Amino acid sequence: MSDHSISMTINGRRQTGTVEARTSLGDFLRMDAGYTGVHLGCEHGVCGACTVVVDGRAVRSCLVLAVQADGSEVTTVEGLADPEGTLHPVQQAMRDSHGLQCGFCTPGVVMTFAALTAEDCKPTEDELIAAMSGHICRCTGYQGIRKAAKILVEGGAA
Repeated sequence: MSDHSISMTINGRRQTGTVEARTSLGDFLRMDAGYTGVHLGCEHGVCGACTVVVDGRAVRSCLVLAVQADGSEVTTVEGLADPEGTLHPVQQAMRDSHGLQCGFCTPGVVMTFAALTAEDCKPTEDELIAAMSGHICRCTGYQGIRKAAKILVEGGAA
Protein backbone atom coordinates (compact mmCIF):
# COMPACT_ATOMS: atom_id res chain seq x y z
CA MET A 1 0.00 0.00 0.00
CA SER A 2 1.21 3.44 -0.76
CA ASP A 3 1.10 6.27 1.73
CA HIS A 4 -0.22 9.74 0.93
CA SER A 5 1.02 13.06 2.28
CA ILE A 6 -1.80 15.30 3.44
CA SER A 7 -2.06 18.76 4.89
CA MET A 8 -5.04 20.52 6.42
CA THR A 9 -5.83 23.28 8.86
CA ILE A 10 -7.32 21.89 12.07
CA ASN A 11 -8.71 24.37 14.58
CA GLY A 12 -6.65 27.12 12.97
CA ARG A 13 -3.36 25.20 13.00
CA ARG A 14 -1.70 23.63 9.99
CA GLN A 15 -1.34 19.85 10.34
CA THR A 16 0.50 17.56 7.97
CA GLY A 17 0.82 13.83 7.95
CA THR A 18 1.27 10.68 5.96
CA VAL A 19 -1.66 8.27 5.79
CA GLU A 20 -2.72 5.12 4.03
CA ALA A 21 -5.45 5.74 1.45
CA ARG A 22 -7.98 3.92 3.65
CA THR A 23 -7.41 6.03 6.80
CA SER A 24 -10.56 7.82 7.86
CA LEU A 25 -10.49 11.48 8.75
CA GLY A 26 -11.69 10.50 12.24
CA ASP A 27 -8.74 8.17 12.74
CA PHE A 28 -6.32 10.81 11.45
CA LEU A 29 -7.78 13.47 13.75
CA ARG A 30 -7.65 11.22 16.83
CA MET A 31 -4.56 9.12 16.27
CA ASP A 32 -2.23 11.37 14.30
CA ALA A 33 -3.35 14.90 15.20
CA GLY A 34 -4.34 14.18 18.82
CA TYR A 35 -7.88 15.58 18.74
CA THR A 36 -9.50 13.04 21.02
CA GLY A 37 -12.76 15.00 21.21
CA VAL A 38 -13.58 13.27 17.93
CA HIS A 39 -15.37 10.16 19.15
CA LEU A 40 -15.59 7.15 16.88
CA GLY A 41 -18.65 5.09 17.73
CA CYS A 42 -20.36 3.05 15.04
CA GLU A 43 -17.90 3.87 12.24
CA HIS A 44 -20.84 3.65 9.80
CA GLY A 45 -22.05 7.26 9.98
CA VAL A 46 -25.12 6.38 12.03
CA CYS A 47 -24.37 7.57 15.58
CA GLY A 48 -23.00 11.05 14.79
CA ALA A 49 -20.37 11.00 17.55
CA CYS A 50 -17.55 11.66 15.08
CA THR A 51 -19.10 14.78 13.53
CA VAL A 52 -16.65 17.57 12.70
CA VAL A 53 -16.93 20.64 10.49
CA VAL A 54 -15.03 20.49 7.21
CA ASP A 55 -15.01 23.65 5.11
CA GLY A 56 -18.10 24.90 6.92
CA ARG A 57 -20.18 21.71 6.71
CA ALA A 58 -20.85 19.14 9.40
CA VAL A 59 -19.59 15.74 8.26
CA ARG A 60 -19.16 12.30 9.76
CA SER A 61 -15.40 11.92 10.03
CA CYS A 62 -15.71 8.13 10.01
CA LEU A 63 -17.10 8.28 6.46
CA VAL A 64 -14.60 10.76 5.04
CA LEU A 65 -11.14 9.60 4.10
CA ALA A 66 -8.28 11.71 5.40
CA VAL A 67 -7.01 12.12 1.83
CA GLN A 68 -10.38 13.65 0.89
CA ALA A 69 -9.85 16.36 3.50
CA ASP A 70 -6.41 17.28 2.14
CA GLY A 71 -6.27 21.07 1.89
CA SER A 72 -9.43 21.56 3.95
CA GLU A 73 -10.27 23.65 6.98
CA VAL A 74 -11.38 21.29 9.78
CA THR A 75 -12.90 22.24 13.11
CA THR A 76 -13.27 19.79 15.98
CA VAL A 77 -14.95 20.39 19.31
CA GLU A 78 -11.55 21.39 20.72
CA GLY A 79 -11.52 24.36 18.33
CA LEU A 80 -14.81 25.95 19.35
CA ALA A 81 -14.03 27.73 22.63
CA ASP A 82 -11.92 30.85 22.34
CA PRO A 83 -8.32 30.77 23.57
CA GLU A 84 -9.26 32.52 26.82
CA GLY A 85 -11.65 29.67 27.61
CA THR A 86 -14.98 31.32 26.86
CA LEU A 87 -17.28 28.61 25.60
CA HIS A 88 -18.80 28.71 22.13
CA PRO A 89 -22.53 29.57 22.32
CA VAL A 90 -23.43 25.96 21.49
CA GLN A 91 -21.17 24.62 24.22
CA GLN A 92 -22.66 27.10 26.68
CA ALA A 93 -26.22 26.17 25.69
CA MET A 94 -25.45 22.47 26.16
CA ARG A 95 -23.92 23.23 29.55
CA ASP A 96 -26.79 25.45 30.66
CA SER A 97 -29.44 22.92 29.62
CA HIS A 98 -27.62 19.86 31.01
CA GLY A 99 -27.57 18.47 27.48
CA LEU A 100 -24.90 15.90 28.26
CA GLN A 101 -24.35 13.05 30.62
CA CYS A 102 -21.67 10.55 29.68
CA GLY A 103 -20.38 12.95 27.00
CA PHE A 104 -19.75 10.41 24.26
CA CYS A 105 -22.24 11.87 21.77
CA THR A 106 -21.74 15.47 22.93
CA PRO A 107 -18.90 16.55 20.60
CA GLY A 108 -20.87 15.41 17.54
CA VAL A 109 -24.04 17.13 18.68
CA VAL A 110 -22.13 20.32 19.46
CA MET A 111 -20.43 20.31 16.06
CA THR A 112 -23.73 19.78 14.22
CA PHE A 113 -25.37 22.66 16.08
CA ALA A 114 -22.26 24.84 15.60
CA ALA A 115 -22.32 24.28 11.83
CA LEU A 116 -26.04 25.04 11.66
CA THR A 117 -25.75 28.24 13.73
CA ALA A 118 -22.52 29.54 12.15
CA GLU A 119 -22.20 33.06 10.79
CA ASP A 120 -25.56 34.46 9.70
CA CYS A 121 -27.46 31.17 9.80
CA LYS A 122 -30.63 31.38 11.85
CA PRO A 123 -32.10 27.89 12.08
CA THR A 124 -35.43 27.30 13.75
CA GLU A 125 -35.77 25.12 16.83
CA ASP A 126 -37.46 22.49 14.64
CA GLU A 127 -34.51 22.52 12.20
CA LEU A 128 -32.03 22.00 15.04
CA ILE A 129 -34.14 19.20 16.50
CA ALA A 130 -34.45 17.60 13.04
CA ALA A 131 -30.65 17.62 12.81
CA MET A 132 -30.63 15.49 15.94
CA SER A 133 -32.06 12.59 13.92
CA GLY A 134 -28.48 11.92 12.88
CA HIS A 135 -27.26 11.48 16.46
CA ILE A 136 -27.70 8.68 18.93
CA CYS A 137 -27.59 9.55 22.62
CA ARG A 138 -28.09 6.66 24.97
CA CYS A 139 -28.25 8.48 28.28
CA THR A 140 -29.91 11.91 28.13
CA GLY A 141 -33.28 11.11 26.62
CA TYR A 142 -32.55 14.10 24.36
CA GLN A 143 -34.51 16.53 26.55
CA GLY A 144 -31.47 18.60 27.59
CA ILE A 145 -30.27 18.66 23.99
CA ARG A 146 -33.72 19.87 22.88
CA LYS A 147 -33.52 22.60 25.55
CA ALA A 148 -30.12 23.61 24.17
CA ALA A 149 -31.68 23.96 20.71
CA LYS A 150 -34.33 26.24 22.20
CA ILE A 151 -31.66 28.34 23.96
CA LEU A 152 -29.73 28.69 20.71
CA VAL A 153 -32.80 29.92 18.82
CA GLU A 154 -34.04 32.23 21.57
CA GLY A 155 -30.56 33.51 22.42
CA GLY A 156 -29.68 34.05 18.77
CA ALA A 157 -26.39 32.16 19.04
CA ALA A 158 -24.29 32.42 15.96
